Amino acid sequence: MNTPNAFIGKTTEPSHAEVDAALGSAAPLWNELIEEVTADAGKLTQEWKAIYANKYGWSLRLKKKGRNVVFMSPCHDCFRVAFTFSDKAILAAREAHLPKAAEQALASAPKFPEGTGVRLTVHRATDLPAIRKLAQIKLAD
Repeated sequence: MNTPNAFIGKTTEPSHAEVDAALGSAAPLWNELIEEVTADAGKLTQEWKAIYANKYGWSLRLKKKGRNVVFMSPCHDCFRVAFTFSDKAILAAREAHLPKAAEQALASAPKFPEGTGVRLTVHRATDLPAIRKLAQIKLAD
C-alpha cells in the first residue's frame, strides 16, 4: 500500500517547519533532492498544490519555465516523487541503467494522455541518484 501524504486534510499550504517535522529523518534527503535538481536545471520555481487536499494532501512541484519537472509529496519519514514522461523520455529512462526499483516503477507505470506517470518513494540516500537521473532525463526531453 502507498504511504499516505502527511498533509491529507490540511486546508493551507504546509510551512517549511511542518514539512521538516513530517519528513523526520527524510528531511535532509528532501532538501538535497531539491538542491540537486536545481543545480541540474538552473532556476526552478517551487509551487505547492493541493488537489482534493482532503483525499490526497499537498505536493511540491518543481517547475522550469512553467513546465513540471518533478512532483514531491511529503509523507511521514519518507517522501514520494512523481514524473510524467513522454514516450521519448521513457525510452531514455529504460536505457539509463537505473536500479531495480526504478526499472520496476518504469515497467509498471500507467500511461495517460499527458504521458507516463512514474512514481517512486524515497526512504534513504541511496534512492536519490536514480531520481536525480530521472529528473535529468525529464529536463532533457
